[in-house]
Amino acid sequence: MDYLTLLSYGDTGWGDEIAHGVLYTVSLGVCTLPLGLFMGFFLALGINSKEPSIQRAAKIFTIIFRALPELLTLFIVYYGGQILLNLLFQKVLGTSIEVNSFIAGIIALAFVFSSYASEVFLSAFKGIPQGQYEGAFALGLPWFKTMRLVIVPQLIKLALPGLSNLWLVLLKDTSLVSVIGLTDTMYATGLAARNTKEAFLFFALACVMYLVLTFISSMVLQSIEKRGRRGELS
Repeated sequence: MDYLTLLSYGDTGWGDEIAHGVLYTVSLGVCTLPLGLFMGFFLALGINSKEPSIQRAAKIFTIIFRALPELLTLFIVYYGGQILLNLLFQKVLGTSIEVNSFIAGIIALAFVFSSYASEVFLSAFKGIPQGQYEGAFALGLPWFKTMRLVIVPQLIKLALPGLSNLWLVLLKDTSLVSVIGLTDTMYATGLAARNTKEAFLFFALACVMYLVLTFISSMVLQSIEKRGRRGELS
């Protein structure tokens, strides 16, 4: 069987399975990103909080998920979460529940992403002059409006380069979900390699897929950064 046939769509090829896997990879990354950003932002606020208990809890969270390997985090969320939810549902409803691997992947990757994103946001917070806060409060803006109208727009601009790097790391980390049965790019190409005995072909194809996704992401992120720098004095 020639390579074109192996990569074709339909019963004789693996093109449709691999395309489906790439779609899962992109979907997983896109769904994880907003959750990770949201969590990372509030973790940074927690670390900057004047309340010791909130500050301590945020720091412990970031330390734990920066220290644990991503694969171990995925196993804890998928298998450990399933055990805890089953115990809860058995006691409350008398039934069991199965954790969706896609949801588990999003949660696990968001935990890891947010722990690193919090550090990026913390650095960005330090780059905003204290006078920005004082000026907003002098105008009578409450805390929420100060953050939304004054601080967050500047924060995003300062944090964008670091967050761009984290997105590229996240895109690669999505390959880990193949170990819990999610049919992403790595799972699909691995399945094709095992069934056809053409490991080099399909794993080389996986390399190309990730390179293409990274290239497209880099182009989009560079465009966003350029738009964010418009109007700056050189």
